[in-house]
Amino acid sequence: MAHRDHPADDYQSIVDADTQFIDVREPNEVAAGTLPGTINIPLGELPSRISELDPQRRVVLLCRSGGRSTSAARALTAAGFGDVVNLAGGMLAVRSS
Repeated sequence: MAHRDHPADDYQSIVDADTQFIDVREPNEVAAGTLPGTINIPLGELPSRISELDPQRRVVLLCRSGGRSTSAARALTAAGFGDVVNLAGGMLAVRSS
């Protein structure tokens, strides 16, 4: 199963109380601003922290422009996560909307 892309500026329509909302940017990037409800798991730490995530729940991924979150989405899908959503365009798309 593959992940799906969703417009970053419409993130609120797919994020609810049960969603695992992950910002895969580095902590210094997240400190400059992120979206409400995100958990910071930098892309480089994802392999060692994947056990913190529930593969039965939706995972929504965010980064600066969509590149790192696409990589994270592919990794989670390969690891058996069923509902994986990449926010296409990342924070750049949210800020410009």
